[in-house]
Amino acid sequence: MAFRDARYNKLVKLVFVILAMIHSIAAMSNHPNEKDFSISIIVQSTEIDDMAHVNNVVYVRWIQEVATAHWNSLAKAEVQQKYLWVVLRHEIDYIRPAFMDDIVLATTWVGESTGPRSERFVQLTNKTTGKLLAKAKTTWCLLDGTTMRPKRVDEEMIRLLKPVG
Repeated sequence: MAFRDARYNKLVKLVFVILAMIHSIAAMSNHPNEKDFSISIIVQSTEIDDMAHVNNVVYVRWIQEVATAHWNSLAKAEVQQKYLWVVLRHEIDYIRPAFMDDIVLATTWVGESTGPRSERFVQLTNKTTGKLLAKAKTTWCLLDGTTMRPKRVDEEMIRLLKPVG
């Protein structure tokens, strides 16, 4: 009987993992749209690696840069001092390379928030061809700017991050 229970528990865990993956994929497939935030980036020579394309570490930097620019566009200076965001996790799918002088459109939007955690999605697209270069899901943690302790993402913060209209 214990063997059957162990197999059942593994099956239940697998189902939850699959459901989480489906939820994540569904959240990414609904974007980008006109409410999302975007910046354009021109690939610089310093971002090219030995394989003659943009180094993957640069994609991580761009993901952080578009997230920061989005936060700065939404939050007034006093709110930016009151709250800070730190990255807990990056999940990145590299789809195709970017090259010298390409113009990359970095587009971001905020997903679900639970407790102090908030998910953010980013798509990096070649602005000229429209081809997807990379997509990412990043988990951020909201911190109190004074205590540096995690702070629950409340309804007021959600309204700030995901404006309606």
